[in-house]
Amino acid sequence: MRFEVRALSADNLIETHSVDAADAGEVGRLLQQRRLQPLSIKPAGGAGDSGRLPGRGRRTFSLLLFSAELLALLEAGLSLVETFEALLEKEGSPTARAVLERLTAHLREGLRFSAALARQPEVFPPLYVGIVRAAEGTGDLPHALARYIDYQTRLDAVRSKVLSAAIYPAILLAVGGAVTVFLMAYVVPRFAGVYQGSGRSLPWLSQLLLDWGELVSEHSDVVFGGLLVVALVAVFWLRHFIRSGRWIVFLTRLPGIGERIRLIELSRLYLTTGMLLEGGIPILAALDIVGDTVSPTTREALRSARRTISDGGSLSEAFERCGLATPVALRLLRVGERSGQMGAMLTRSALFYEGESARWIERFAKVFEPLLMTAIGLLVGLIVVLLYLPIFDLAGALQ
Repeated sequence: MRFEVRALSADNLIETHSVDAADAGEVGRLLQQRRLQPLSIKPAGGAGDSGRLPGRGRRTFSLLLFSAELLALLEAGLSLVETFEALLEKEGSPTARAVLERLTAHLREGLRFSAALARQPEVFPPLYVGIVRAAEGTGDLPHALARYIDYQTRLDAVRSKVLSAAIYPAILLAVGGAVTVFLMAYVVPRFAGVYQGSGRSLPWLSQLLLDWGELVSEHSDVVFGGLLVVALVAVFWLRHFIRSGRWIVFLTRLPGIGERIRLIELSRLYLTTGMLLEGGIPILAALDIVGDTVSPTTREALRSARRTISDGGSLSEAFERCGLATPVALRLLRVGERSGQMGAMLTRSALFYEGESARWIERFAKVFEPLLMTAIGLLVGLIVVLLYLPIFDLAGALQ
């Protein structure tokens, strides 16, 4: 069976290989013989690792909780094997137990911790494997885990702010859509039946609304079936759109908010790169790992920056040339290059824009929510006014 493998070489360069082997375990042994550290092992064709949990992955395994528990037990003085044995004793989730049992078995076989993590790429991303491997070189795994926990906590905080800002508008859209469908499917056809016997000509907009209401009422099965199909297709497309990372590209092109979304993505880029550099990972390997966490447009810019650095350029020069450096980040990067603390300076840049982005999200939500509520109210009000407009005309004629 052929496997597609991403591995870290002895020179800390990420390489891609095709390997023929019976299973993922044999692939790992072959890579070790070549002095390569596996980051991900997938069957050719993208089906995923042969040791992958069916239908499971990071969605059902909390990497943040795992890291926090692992850190607590390691700081208490337990060895890695003892730590996983303790985690297995308390774990009740079948999915988490399967992941921990596999890790424990690999460690007992003599694999390094990072190699054991790399055997389950659907659970442990290359970013996580990379910081663990760097920590193994320095012998300070607890500090690396603490750094990752802080990094993931900051990302989750930004994500929760975005989700919180999106929940209320989503509820408004759902309620407004339900009210509109109810008016068109139930209320408008009743008014149409009343007006048909009046013998009077109706205003053009009112007549158009009544015709639409009658159409929805007469073909309700087709209309609601079509709406259901459209909703399912939209959900499927949206999931694919989000997973591909192209949603960030789309948002960055929107007027008014595009620049802010760009800053949020750059903040995440700085935070991730800074964490890797502070963990001792070389800059070129760090950029390769970070490329899996950003949008396609930024990924291309990172590749250009990597080529510039490979040709002897500095990180600040590469980021400035490829459009990845804001004015503040550029100045901090130059300071970091002079002091040898590029990782710390990137992290400071991320924290600077993280605070600014959080304030912008809060202001945007406060402005957008009333505007959306006003738009929904105007739509519902327009339908009601058009329904009652013929009655107002009739009352005026009687007077």
